Amino acid sequence: MRASIDRDGCIGCELCSQTCPEVFRMDDEGLAEVYTDPIPVEVEDAAQEAADNCPTGVITVE
Repeated sequence: MRASIDRDGCIGCELCSQTCPEVFRMDDEGLAEVYTDPIPVEVEDAAQEAADNCPTGVITVE
């Protein structure tokens, strides 16, 4: 699985980095970024949860 973020729509709420810190983190600009690719099998559910709960819907996991 791989994750991507449409950073133009990110509001920097940190929900993804709190839900799945193994895949998502906040950058110096306060926006989320994917830093693990591909997503490790053991955290695929957490990464999907982060995508599902993103308030702006900018995270894609496939």
